[in-house]
Amino acid sequence: MAGMTIEQLRERVSGLVITPQDDGYQEARKVYNAMIDRRPRAIVKATRVRDVAASVDFGRENDLPVAVRGGGHSVPGFGTVDDGVVVDLSPMREVVVDPDGRTARAQGGATWGDFNDATHAHGLATTGGIVSTTGLGGLTLGGGIGYLTRGVGLSCDKVLSAEVVTADGGTVVASEQENDDLFWAIRGGGGNFGVVTEFRFGLHPVNDIYGGPMFFELSDGPDILRFYRDFIAGAPEELGMFPGFQIAPPLPFIPEGRHGDTFLVVVACWAGPVEEGERVFQPLHDVAPVVAEHVGPMTYPALNSAFDALYPPGLQHYWKTSFSTELTDGAIEVHMQHGPKVPVVNSTMHIYSINGAPHRVASDATAFAYRHATFVTNIAGMWPDPAQNEDNIGWVRGYYEALAPHSEEGGYVNFMSGDDQDRIRASYGGNYDRLVEIKREYDPGNLFRVNQNIKP
Repeated sequence: MAGMTIEQLRERVSGLVITPQDDGYQEARKVYNAMIDRRPRAIVKATRVRDVAASVDFGRENDLPVAVRGGGHSVPGFGTVDDGVVVDLSPMREVVVDPDGRTARAQGGATWGDFNDATHAHGLATTGGIVSTTGLGGLTLGGGIGYLTRGVGLSCDKVLSAEVVTADGGTVVASEQENDDLFWAIRGGGGNFGVVTEFRFGLHPVNDIYGGPMFFELSDGPDILRFYRDFIAGAPEELGMFPGFQIAPPLPFIPEGRHGDTFLVVVACWAGPVEEGERVFQPLHDVAPVVAEHVGPMTYPALNSAFDALYPPGLQHYWKTSFSTELTDGAIEVHMQHGPKVPVVNSTMHIYSINGAPHRVASDATAFAYRHATFVTNIAGMWPDPAQNEDNIGWVRGYYEALAPHSEEGGYVNFMSGDDQDRIRASYGGNYDRLVEIKREYDPGNLFRVNQNIKP
């Protein structure tokens, strides 16, 4: 039987259906990572759930892979695909807050900036990412690590329910009460099981925070990293912080003569009483002199968007990631060997801490399995010039390989690259077999395979 035609798809969709013959196709096929150059058969700018269902039907009936694009930030370019259909959720960005119930409904195309703006108006928030232009859906489905993780939990831990278009074109609600197996799988299992068109999140009181970046000399790096390792183990859970390596951008709070120098940077967010922030940060200041800092009271959305300008669309991206239970002395030696070689101002390495609230969730309670890990390391290569691809990818790979003996086998799926498919089983640990069973139930034909794929 013949599959749905493009003309029939257009009849069923209220949003735009863009094909290679249409004006705007070149722009519509772009994603955040400029290294990715794919040519979809159709890009559907979905404006409602029925548009999503029609797009899924089109892909299934024509035996085409379906890629799902929210914020478009996927480093491996999973928001697009060659000769397939792209479900572009970017027109579906509404966020509705229930301040009395401390919940919010967010459509699948919303960014964390959209979400933060809506919830901050009521003095509420939940764990988002580090950059506000990141898509809310992709980050949440893979776990969701951000400034509020230690006190609030992972983004996926705050999901109360989700509306999902499945591979058969049907729409279901996933929650603890309905389709609980699907609800379990989408909290960490990525986009393997369907297209989430709406999330319902629990919120926490978060208004102004105390935080920002602090730049330290590289010579003080080992002391700072050892301090971070020991301090974060018992730090109040309202404190989120991560160290990294950063070439100083030309910002006014950094001495002009140090612009372009490489530093060990610590970015921190204190979500407790603002007046306590300076006291909470003091132990870090006692370790080593601060060369430059931009720290103080600010709104949570201000911190969540503070680094957006460093990571504009159109950069080349190649990332690697790993979990670890400890930041060993050997790992610190590796960081001090490779981190100072960060090649451009956009590239970085961050060590996120996920102790606290995530540890109080059992490893098999959601698909996100690495509840025993304390740290998530992200080596993020981002640079503007494609001519530098080989050297920059080499920096990321060399750093990752040197760190591997000090890391767990699996990694955080949101930070993996396209060549990490062989790490999928390890990244889900004891949850992998159950994920395969649920994949077989909801997507036996692997229609949703443009992701860190769990094969049925």
